[in-house]
Amino acid sequence: MPETEPWDYTLYIPNDPRAVTICRRTLRVILTLHGLIGLVDTAELLATELVSNAVRHTKGPAALRVRRTPHGVVWIGAWDTDPAPPPPPKPLEQAAGLEGGRGLGLVVACADYWGWQPSARFRDHGKFVWCELAAA
Repeated sequence: MPETEPWDYTLYIPNDPRAVTICRRTLRVILTLHGLIGLVDTAELLATELVSNAVRHTKGPAALRVRRTPHGVVWIGAWDTDPAPPPPPKPLEQAAGLEGGRGLGLVVACADYWGWQPSARFRDHGKFVWCELAAA
């Protein structure tokens, strides 16, 4: 049975494509240990897209943040050093044949909510691109 207490984890990563796998596996462990195994597959897909974009499109470090809110929502965010907003997501039908370019479309299709916000939380100006999944 899932816990109802809020929690918050942050994994700081270098700008290295291998960090995406580390984030995905870490997220799986976090959700499993908190009794949210039913969210793992979708959460991994979303985190992979968010972290991949952070690593691919910026030059600095990045971070994966995952938390459960007091309202039972699982929030997944990728922070990067570029303060510019992400490009608007393409509908999956338009992005299906493209190499890359599907990430935010998948996030829009699979998450309950998504968005982005500027952030200087990690001493560098940048942004969080985030999404939410209902844990109930």
